[in-house]
Amino acid sequence: MRDLEKYKGVIPAFYACYGKDGTASADGVQALTRYFVEKGVKGVYVNGSSGECIYQSKDEKKLILENVMEAAQGRLTVIAHVACNNTQDSMELAAHAEQLGVDAIAAIPPIYFHLPEHAIAEYWNDISAAAPNTDFVIYNIPQLAGVSLTMPLFAQMRKNPRVIGVKNSSMPVQDIQMFKQAAGEGYVIFNGPDEQFISGRIIGAQGAIGGTYGAMPELFLEMDACLKRGELEKARDIQYAANEVIYKMCEAHGNLYAVLKEVLRINEGLDLGGVRKPLPALAEEDYAIAKEAASLIRAAKERYIQ
Repeated sequence: MRDLEKYKGVIPAFYACYGKDGTASADGVQALTRYFVEKGVKGVYVNGSSGECIYQSKDEKKLILENVMEAAQGRLTVIAHVACNNTQDSMELAAHAEQLGVDAIAAIPPIYFHLPEHAIAEYWNDISAAAPNTDFVIYNIPQLAGVSLTMPLFAQMRKNPRVIGVKNSSMPVQDIQMFKQAAGEGYVIFNGPDEQFISGRIIGAQGAIGGTYGAMPELFLEMDACLKRGELEKARDIQYAANEVIYKMCEAHGNLYAVLKEVLRINEGLDLGGVRKPLPALAEEDYAIAKEAASLIRAAKERYIQ
């Protein structure tokens, strides 16, 4: 019997952590992991988009996941994104993740070449076969991958008994409803877009994975609690407050993840480094934006968190 309860809740996407020399930092990874444990989130989604995965080597991804697992000590659900742009490397990372004891692996479809759906299914199934004792999550993010998870492809993937759900980062909330209705109760659909956390949850998502949760986990945890208590008006008000933070951070010239890491430095004292090129670093004027976003988070926590 599948244990799906461990996936139902707030799961922040883990940020890439760099030292002063720009290489992946084991100390930074462990510090960020302990921070998430202390905040009380359900789990973490490692080496995905927020982890700058397409700009990192296999060895760096392994180092990051190893240190997450060491610091988490079983206190977090860990989903490891293992997709590379070739099957062999992806399978290697999947096998490594299983050896470490992660709860699930996940993968986007192959990018750049436009592959037929049967080739995408084979890619995902090959990755899953490399971790035969580990749950598999399909990552649907068409705006970045250039490929959408269609209903026929989803039906094909459900023939794989290790597939337990979809991390859905497409913007239409309706997609969550479609995947939920097609899959039934034996699967978990995760809301991806942070700006529609409560909308996705109300329409059927049982869990949520998001890139901005890390800077304000208390707000998303409180939204989650409000939904469970039926306090929809308060949940909506907190969503508006979180969205105000997101919109403010998106005003920066630098990459969003660079802003998020600066916000964490200001509010939480975490030094996770910058972002890896070609992602743009913070411009001088971006520091004021990060400072304002950090202030908005503190104000929202003071207003909504009892």
